[in-house]
Amino acid sequence: MNTFKSIFEQYNWDEIQTKIYKITSKDVERALAKNKRNLDDFLALISPAAQSYLEQMAQQCHELTMKRFGKTIQMYAPLYLSNECQNICTYCGFSLDNKIKRKTLSDAEIKLEAEALKNSGFDHVLLVTGEANYAVNINYFINAIELIKNQFSIISVEVQPLSVEEYQRLHQAGVYSVLVYQETYHQEVYKKYHTKGKKSNFDYRLDTPDRIGNAGIHKIGLGVLLGLEDWRTDSFFNALHIDYLQKKYWRTKYSVSFPRLRPAEGIIEPNFIMDDKDLTQLICAYRLWNEDLEISISTRENEKFRNNIIPIGVTSMSAGSKTNPGGYVVDPQSLEQFEISDERSAAEISQIIKNAGYEPVWKDWHEAYSRKFESLKS
Repeated sequence: MNTFKSIFEQYNWDEIQTKIYKITSKDVERALAKNKRNLDDFLALISPAAQSYLEQMAQQCHELTMKRFGKTIQMYAPLYLSNECQNICTYCGFSLDNKIKRKTLSDAEIKLEAEALKNSGFDHVLLVTGEANYAVNINYFINAIELIKNQFSIISVEVQPLSVEEYQRLHQAGVYSVLVYQETYHQEVYKKYHTKGKKSNFDYRLDTPDRIGNAGIHKIGLGVLLGLEDWRTDSFFNALHIDYLQKKYWRTKYSVSFPRLRPAEGIIEPNFIMDDKDLTQLICAYRLWNEDLEISISTRENEKFRNNIIPIGVTSMSAGSKTNPGGYVVDPQSLEQFEISDERSAAEISQIIKNAGYEPVWKDWHEAYSRKFESLKS
């Protein structure tokens, strides 16, 4: 199977980084003047030279988002099933070398956590686990989905990379989207952050979105961990990856997330600081490059930033999130993967969205829609 690896190998990290920092104001103006933009334009829009054009970028970003998505914000919440993990990663609270109490939710506990989210109004849940095949594997995931599928119209997952066959099983079980982050595309230093476990295999993780695409999953979510390496260079490679996937798996939808390093048990300090202005620039660059891309902001970000980013280009937001297994009702004191910044409830976030003149959307898809589409094709 041909994968993104063949495209990735045609690019050099240092050369791309140098190119980004040599961008001029004329390059940025040329990109902003276009109606349809390519990866070279994206590269210009994430450059330092584009910082002085941020107001113009934000205005164009708002207009494109309005045209494509209207004044709506999709709502979702993570449901952490387990903090057990076989990887050692220097930035994650679930890392194997952190001597903390491990917990994997039982069937009864999964139901209780799901009920709490449902009672808060959510109809889209993101199932999240550490990467520990002995505790949380495909059979565990399928079982968890069966336990909660009658309560939620949309079930997404963020778990360890799986095989095509396993992703097909998730698809058949009703999974709507799969999120997988490369963390950093800087292959030379990747091992420094992922010192042990299956996640240390750069190529296997890089090929994961191809396996998801081959399995026919409705949506794929990508992103990089902002703070590990130069965010501009990493984001170019993430956009390159999305560009490849959209061309190859054109029936699939795509989203991008922007996780910035947050405090957690035993993690490193960020190597590269990304401030709110930088993140705003990056969000605008993605929208100006790709108007169909869904853009998601989590509770990692602070209240002020999340309030202000609503009218610019975001299409999806989490709310009231807990990043520990059982964090909603079962075991609020269990270890978090990372500290959230925006602790407001789902009801509060919903009201903030309404106050901004937007509509919080709790449900915008159901698997029956896909069945209808497939029947029309046949």
